[in-house]
Parts: sequence; structure tokens; C-alpha cells
Amino acid sequence: MSLTTDAITAAVLFGPGAVLGAATLISQRGDRTDSAAVRQVLAESAAHRAARHASAPPDGGEGVPAPADGQNVPLATVLAFPEGRVRRAA
Repeated sequence: MSLTTDAITAAVLFGPGAVLGAATLISQRGDRTDSAAVRQVLAESAAHRAARHASAPPDGGEGVPAPADGQNVPLATVLAFPEGRVRRAA
């Protein structure tokens, strides 16, 4: 094979990988910055919730829900499925 054919083959095989690899590295660099900002906002939110709830657990989670007024809200009706095999027409 000639040098030109080898160069074209190398460009076709390695070119897309090089372009996609560069784009991936650039996007990962941006992800680290975004992740730090997201972690900071989540920490501030957890601190705000802990300050708002007097009964917050020590790990920063949400506190115990407020007790209901004694009335239970009815849930959706549960239908029983047939336990035997159901035969269907083919």
C-alpha cells in the first residue's frame, strides 16, 4: 500500500475517536465544576431543613413527619388477581 492510502485509513479510523475523546475530556472538566456547585447547594439545603425542623436526625435528614389529625385518608382499592391460570383464546 502507498503512504497516501495508509494516511487516509489512519485518518478514517482514528479521527472520530480523537474528536470524541477531546469532547469527552472537555465535558468531564465541566462536570467537576458543576458537581462542586451541586454539592454546595445540597449542603446549604440540608442545613436549612435541619434548622427548620427541631426534630431533625443528626445525619441531616428530614425530621419525623407531623402527626395527623386522626383521620386516615383512604387509599386506592386493591383488586385481587386470580390465582389460577387464566385461559385465553388463541
